[in-house]
Order: sequence, then structure tokens, then C-alpha cells
Amino acid sequence: MSPIAITILALGMSVDAFAAALSRGATVQRVRVGDALRTGAVFGVVETATPLLGWSIGILAAGYISAIDHWVAFTLLGLVGLHCLYAALRRTADAPPRRNSVWMLVAIAVGTSIDAMAVGVSLAVLDVDIWIVAPAIGVATFVMATGGMMAGRVLGSRFGRGAEALAGLVLIALGTSILMEHLAR
Repeated sequence: MSPIAITILALGMSVDAFAAALSRGATVQRVRVGDALRTGAVFGVVETATPLLGWSIGILAAGYISAIDHWVAFTLLGLVGLHCLYAALRRTADAPPRRNSVWMLVAIAVGTSIDAMAVGVSLAVLDVDIWIVAPAIGVATFVMATGGMMAGRVLGSRFGRGAEALAGLVLIALGTSILMEHLAR
């Protein structure tokens, strides 16, 4: 796989994480650089691990993974999105949004990276060097998610509850998009 193809794959795999981190940044009261870096690190590590897991599972389990990956992503992202909507509607206009838990961050990261596991299986079939591709995906995801979190900070500080509700809708739409893409195949 050429360096250009690896870069395109890495950026393509990190777009969902960017959107989710953007939404997450919009829902917290104050995003610190450390929060953004932690978010990027969690997304990056998960996005590195899932293609490695897919690679290790390989051809033997490809049918099982592709049969359920979209449902797992849809469920995780949908539940987290509904939680964001509920929190936005429940919160009074002048109350600050709550800080999201680490478990919610991990759930979002896993939800956005389920497809990377299937990509890992595909890379095993194509005999691609996973030890170059997986870290490239992780680094791209780290950069995109960190940037998304910081950009979301601007949205959240300007639009408050509306940004939190929008974040929930974005996560639900992201999960629905993943589901529809797989059901259309």
C-alpha cells in the first residue's frame, strides 16, 4: 500500500471520530487542552486497536463481524446521542452542561471505530502491513479528534443547550448513517 493510499485511508477512518469529538466538545462547559488531548488519545488508541483486532481475527470471522458491526455502532452512538438530547432538554437555560464521563468517551470511540475492525479484516485479506497502517489510522484519528474537540468548544460556548442537543442529533445521525450504509450493501 502506497503512502498516499495509507494517508487517504487514515483520514477516511478518522472522519467519524472528528464529528463525534466536535459534538463532544460542544457539550462540555469548558474544554481544556488536556481534555482535547485525552479525547484525541482515547479515539486514537481505539482506532488503532480495532483494525489490529480485525486483522488478528482475519478471514475466519469476517462474516460474523460484518454481520453485526453496524448494529453495534448504531446502538452505541444512538444511545449516547439520546443521552445528549435528554441532558440538553432536562437542563435549565442557565445551567452549564455536565462533563462527560470517561466511559461515555470510550463508548463513543468504540462506536465510531467499529468499521475499522472490518477494515482490519479487509487489510488481512489484501496482505497489507498492518503495523504501518494501524498506527497511521491512530495518529490521524488523534489529530482529527483533538481538533474536533477544540472546535466544538467554540460551538458549545456560543450555543449552549442547542449545541448539546445538536451533538446528540449528530451522534444519532452518525450511527444511523453507519447502519444505512451497511444495510444498503
